[in-house]
Amino acid sequence: MLAILAPLSALYGVMGRVRKSLYDNDKLAKYHAPIPVMIIGNITVGGSGKTPLIIALVKYLQGKGVNVGVISRGYGRVDSRPALVREGSTPKEVGDEPCLIVQSTNVPMAVGANRGGAIEILLENSPNLQLIISDDGLQHYALHRDVEWIVVDGVRGFGNEKLFPQGFLREPFDRLNGATVIYHDSRAEQYDDNALLMHLAPNNPMPLLGNDKSVNDKTLPPQKVYALSGIGYPTRFFKTLNELGFDVVERAFGDHHDFSLDDLTDLTDLPIITTSKDAVKLRELASTYPNHAVFDNIWVLPVQAVLSESVYGEMDRVLLGLVNVA
Repeated sequence: MLAILAPLSALYGVMGRVRKSLYDNDKLAKYHAPIPVMIIGNITVGGSGKTPLIIALVKYLQGKGVNVGVISRGYGRVDSRPALVREGSTPKEVGDEPCLIVQSTNVPMAVGANRGGAIEILLENSPNLQLIISDDGLQHYALHRDVEWIVVDGVRGFGNEKLFPQGFLREPFDRLNGATVIYHDSRAEQYDDNALLMHLAPNNPMPLLGNDKSVNDKTLPPQKVYALSGIGYPTRFFKTLNELGFDVVERAFGDHHDFSLDDLTDLTDLPIITTSKDAVKLRELASTYPNHAVFDNIWVLPVQAVLSESVYGEMDRVLLGLVNVA
């Protein structure tokens, strides 16, 4: 069946190579930011762990006193024009992942389909930035980049190793050449000692709503639950819950799903656990239905990226080379 899609994949590959070549050979104009730009992206369709990695790197850079900012397309927002991401921004305004990044780090951030425009508005409001991290944008060749980090899911690999739509590769393997590759895989023994590795470590589920100490002290012991997901690779989320002892009833929606109350009303007989990314949208939905009991039954599974020392060492080399910070 997939063989039928081979001509489309071939056409997709040719178009991608031609487009990249036009930018590489200055036939199409690139935006050059006045400060270094670091791209963190992937060559596959679906989630690879970029957002937790960015959050971990931003916190690391902030701890070193580096003035870092973040840009993103802001997938799923209703307006494509450049805009700043505020702590109170909503997913409809800026996208779900930017909301999560800013809520987790308070980093200066801007979104926009035009990444150059996002950088301009970001620098207007944060003129002392030393480094910009672009959340995705690996294929946005209109933006000049000084460094490229590509996240590869070591567990999923590259599927059938075919380009989209025959497979889930956005670009061919040789796109990894010249980039720094970060392997998302908890099986460190599969790699050599110098491999750049990350994995996601879960924390205890937390209530979706409420900020006071009494609410945050609540815990959800392992039991049968609905696992609600609107992320690119929900299998990883479901597997994590299984490993924590939960009996999972899977409820998977498409990536960046815009949740409605109808998605939840039949899930009242068991607790619901969702991801941090999905929680951003669910909290906004809860504000529309402030008295609906279903939201009191939703829990969030926080995860954090655990990075190998070699990843931090590579980040330090980037700083020394681009920002003159050791």
